[in-house]
Amino acid sequence: MVLSDHDIKIEIEKGRIVLDPFCAELIQPASIDVRLGNDFRVFRNSDHVAIDPELHQPDLTEQIIVSDGDAFVLHPGQFVLGTTLERICVPDDVLGKLEGKSSLGRLGLMIHSTAGYIDPGWNGQITLELSNVANLPILLRPGMRIGQISFERMSSPVDVPYGAPGLGSHYQGQVGATAGSPLTRPGVARG
Repeated sequence: MVLSDHDIKIEIEKGRIVLDPFCAELIQPASIDVRLGNDFRVFRNSDHVAIDPELHQPDLTEQIIVSDGDAFVLHPGQFVLGTTLERICVPDDVLGKLEGKSSLGRLGLMIHSTAGYIDPGWNGQITLELSNVANLPILLRPGMRIGQISFERMSSPVDVPYGAPGLGSHYQGQVGATAGSPLTRPGVARG
């Protein structure tokens, strides 16, 4: 069941759902808006011939911090990582779903490729997968409303929430735009 604005407010008041910094004006009828942070990661395509999802490539991306009052220019066809301004926490019986704002989607901005789920037990900022599918650059200003999160109550609390020991939750507690971790194939040891 998707939580209404009424239930989102109750969950926030109880401290079960956390958005920090919190702004009550961001609450929508069935979601809460999130804002864009100032931390971006751009791919260093001049230094790499390919992305290998099974290798650790620590210098694959470069951090860009946008100063207050400035904008990040997202060029047509460009893909970068960004972050939400807010740190988000959800309890072990609530799932969050991140979606873009329709007003930005109509301009050609996509905010996630695949990572739209916020697992029960999540705590951290959300890394955004920003793509410009328009034919003109898009100016991204820190603090702008960039997406919205809806929340669904689970049928029961999960047995193993995100971040639990042994689960391999790579991104729990992340701050800022966070580059991806190498994938592992079942039965293949990584060195």
